[in-house]
Amino acid sequence: MALNSSLTKTSAADRAGDKIFSGASLAAGVLILVVLFLVAAFLLWQALPALTQDPSKASGGEGFWTYVFPLVIGTLIAAAIALIIATPIAIGVALFISHFAPRRFASGLGYVIDLLAAIPSVVYGAWGLAFLAPSLVPVYDWLADNAGWIPIFAGPASATGRTLLTAGIVLAVMVIPIITSISREIFLQTPKLHEEASLALGATRWEMIKQAVFPFARPGIISAVMLGLGRALGETMAVALVLSPGVLIASLIKAGNQTIAAEIALNFPEAFGMRLSELIAAGLVLFIITLAVNMVARWIISRHKEFSGAN
Repeated sequence: MALNSSLTKTSAADRAGDKIFSGASLAAGVLILVVLFLVAAFLLWQALPALTQDPSKASGGEGFWTYVFPLVIGTLIAAAIALIIATPIAIGVALFISHFAPRRFASGLGYVIDLLAAIPSVVYGAWGLAFLAPSLVPVYDWLADNAGWIPIFAGPASATGRTLLTAGIVLAVMVIPIITSISREIFLQTPKLHEEASLALGATRWEMIKQAVFPFARPGIISAVMLGLGRALGETMAVALVLSPGVLIASLIKAGNQTIAAEIALNFPEAFGMRLSELIAAGLVLFIITLAVNMVARWIISRHKEFSGAN
């Protein structure tokens, strides 16, 4: 009798704990949606004056969309450069750590990669401004002289190296640790039975990775790349330090390119009135771009999750 009573009390306590946990989880999820809605509503409310103003009064005198379009293109180009450079390097490093490096060395290398992700963006920006940009000037001169017939390498090349291509390289260095850390953990979670079965059938180490690791890790790799893209799209200080003011987008090696985040960072402290509304409206555009990118990423993951091997 006493045992039954004890079990009943334990069961009631467990049910109460489940209800509390379920309610807390629901509240956390709703809170995230509410905060997201409030941010979007605030941006839209503050941006309305800039979106509805007389085009002649906007920056550049040709309307808000003419002003923000080069910034959007610059933002997307810088982020694309970062991902093109960072993704293969990060995946290669993650594979080396998870499947090729000796255990002790892999542990130390993984720790260093995690430390790189914690370095403040202003440090990367200062490195790009003081070291990387001057070092790339001869490369840009060579590109302008030998590949100037390609529009993105049209001269004259920047004499300071503070260009959109430099900013993209700095962003690539910043997102490599993020993509590497997440990809490494995903690769390590690949079922050992899948790997051993592939090797037992005569596959080489690389063939085993293609047959067992990559299919399992595909959704995780996409998620890691999207997180890196989010960092690249929203990065402010590093890009602001590297780039010169301006909105030219015809060439990657000319001075004067800009991104939305850097434009806001450079001009927000002194902005007021309509100029402040313009910058907030530009932030709203960046918010929409980031939201759209994440929605596309979730759609891609949902299409491929049944082939991941995780289920």
